[in-house]
Amino acid sequence: MTLIKSISGIRGTIGGKVGDNLTPVDAVKFASAYGTWLKNSQQPTANSQQLKLKVVVGRDARISGPMIHNLVINTLIGLGIDVVDLGLSTTPTVEIAVPLENADGGIILTASHNPKQWNALKLLNEKGEFLNGIEGEKILQIAEAEAFDFSEVDDLGEITENDAYMDIHIDEVLNLPLVDIEAVKAAKFKVVVDGVNSSGGIIIPKLLELMGVEVVKLYCEPNGHFPHNPEPLKEHLTDISELVVQEKADLGIVVDPDVDRLAFICEDGEMFGEEYTLVACADFVLGKTPGNTVSNMSSSRALRDVTILNNGNYEASAVGEVNVVELMKKNNAIIGGEGNGGIIYPELHYGRDSLVGVALFLTHLANKKMTVSALRASYPEYYMSKNKIELTPQINVDAILVAMTEKYKNDSSTSSLSTIDGVKIDFAENWVHLRKSNTEPIIRIYTEAASQEKADVLALRIIGEIKDVAGI
Repeated sequence: MTLIKSISGIRGTIGGKVGDNLTPVDAVKFASAYGTWLKNSQQPTANSQQLKLKVVVGRDARISGPMIHNLVINTLIGLGIDVVDLGLSTTPTVEIAVPLENADGGIILTASHNPKQWNALKLLNEKGEFLNGIEGEKILQIAEAEAFDFSEVDDLGEITENDAYMDIHIDEVLNLPLVDIEAVKAAKFKVVVDGVNSSGGIIIPKLLELMGVEVVKLYCEPNGHFPHNPEPLKEHLTDISELVVQEKADLGIVVDPDVDRLAFICEDGEMFGEEYTLVACADFVLGKTPGNTVSNMSSSRALRDVTILNNGNYEASAVGEVNVVELMKKNNAIIGGEGNGGIIYPELHYGRDSLVGVALFLTHLANKKMTVSALRASYPEYYMSKNKIELTPQINVDAILVAMTEKYKNDSSTSSLSTIDGVKIDFAENWVHLRKSNTEPIIRIYTEAASQEKADVLALRIIGEIKDVAGI
């Protein structure tokens, strides 16, 4: 059982002891800290009376969702904060709703790709974007001190329910200039959708049907009983891979429970590759509106290659959506995201959004008039190995990262080395990125090379070196 407190929110497993897991007490405590931070941050009006705050709240379909949802909403009400309750929703939908509602912030109740026993509070600012490190740290301090001041009975907040925002979200996507509904309709695509029994099972089929796509639904009942590990990786997606071939579909679409990660399945049942979701969407956008791109440093070099081919500038940020967004703004990037299938398209909003990814990808595919496997084959060939080491109290992560930095900083085979986020070691033909996860008690070891065998061999070598350093 686990509770992880970080600047991006609080995430943990349901049940167990207070302070060790995501219990009802912990949910109330952290919601109280967020609401208190908002109240402390608001600016007084001209007559020195504070404005009443408003927060948008939505959740994915996890079994624990209604419980955590009620706890969080009523905590905010107790702080005198009005709540716009979206109910069952998606992360990007809440992000869009915050500015449209002129709200002061937002909370998404989801543990993203984590299994069903997990849940989390993901926190947004008034722009519908994730909080930065300074803001997140202040909230952690408030939670630790339990410095809460709840409202008296006449000053309690009010709840407004609004279940229209998934439809609004779809409309916002379909109204984007680069989304060509008529071209997609003309292509007569048949698509299998795996919604992992969460809110993606509602919103993705509805988007596709409005684009004239024939939809075959797989695991689209939003009951929170995930039929497989919800992280959209190849080893978890055998059912949809088989169904795409069986249905003679043009492709498969897979999202995670909160619909901010997107993966595609080729018509032959093979993975398009979650790293290439962003590559394909960026290739389309850059071909129509030249500009710059950003991804995190654990993402494929293929985005860099595609950006350069389109005469743009590519930069890599530290891992984490807030870091990608910050660099995108600084670099005037017209598209960006993360190699885990997260597409950020600022024309709509600064957040990972599977709906935007689906609409851009299908428009791209319709314009190209080729199969999904042929589209994948048109991009630079890179292969990634994603591994992890479970952390124990005996493992000193910082010492390991320092030791690996020292080992490679003067190594003749190293072309560059970055310690912005863990340790990223670039070699001429491949790279490795080592970092402590923000969402799980693990060290992530990502490698990329020109073949899967080379990526795996590099990963095994680095894992061995880490174990030698750690004495495990």
